[in-house]
Amino acid sequence: MNTQIPVVLAIAGSDPLGGAGLQADIKTAAALGGYCCTVTTALTAQNSRGVSAVWPVAPEQLRAQFSAVTEDITPGAIKVGMLGNAALIAELANLLRTQPNVPVVLDPVLAATAGGDLLSNASGELVAQLLPRVTLLTPNLHEASRLLNCPPALDESDMLVQAKALREMGPRAVLIKGGHLASSRAIDILLSETNTVQRFASPRLAARNTHGTGCTLATAIATGLAAGHALPVAVACAKRFIQQAIAHADSLNLVDENGPLQHFFAVSDSSRLP
Repeated sequence: MNTQIPVVLAIAGSDPLGGAGLQADIKTAAALGGYCCTVTTALTAQNSRGVSAVWPVAPEQLRAQFSAVTEDITPGAIKVGMLGNAALIAELANLLRTQPNVPVVLDPVLAATAGGDLLSNASGELVAQLLPRVTLLTPNLHEASRLLNCPPALDESDMLVQAKALREMGPRAVLIKGGHLASSRAIDILLSETNTVQRFASPRLAARNTHGTGCTLATAIATGLAAGHALPVAVACAKRFIQQAIAHADSLNLVDENGPLQHFFAVSDSSRLP
């Protein structure tokens, strides 16, 4: 069935705190006027303080969920987050071949913001099997370092070198996120498949609640792609969205620090419950 609403299929882990993973994906797509279908890759026990346990699903469970969604709906874009282990990476690589014309945004979730390994040392399989099917890879500096087995970038020049090295592994484009740079501005570098380099800079926010930023950004980009935007436009729109979601995060006042973003910062007071 054809639909006018941008549809994103999010393939990721579940976060009981509701700030990252599938919960962040659903909120992000909804806030941007899209619709998010989901495939659960793992249950986690995590909160603002860290990850205490991860239970990946079985490959056949991943396959059944994916098939159930795609039998009904052809997504406008697919966002991939936490995968958990090598078996799920291999299964997903096969499943993505059934959707050859759908753009894929991969947020290589290797660890939680508050600490905790989320990929069971399967980053090698991620590179070999999944990256050649990816439209856009969105690593932060630490994820890029781990995928390349090299020290983290220290400046924009390093970021560009690493973006080029990552693109050689298969993805059509790479957005390397410089939020961990020692800089007064948050700088991301987008390297496209035509070797075009675009720099996205925004003021660094003194924010204490940033749980789920990577998930949110990747899904925001996927929603833009599902809406038919070119990649640079989708990235620019997503950057503006996450800047506001971070800026308003403290208004939720849920935990002392590392709490969820405020995805619905634009919701008017008139639509809230009394």
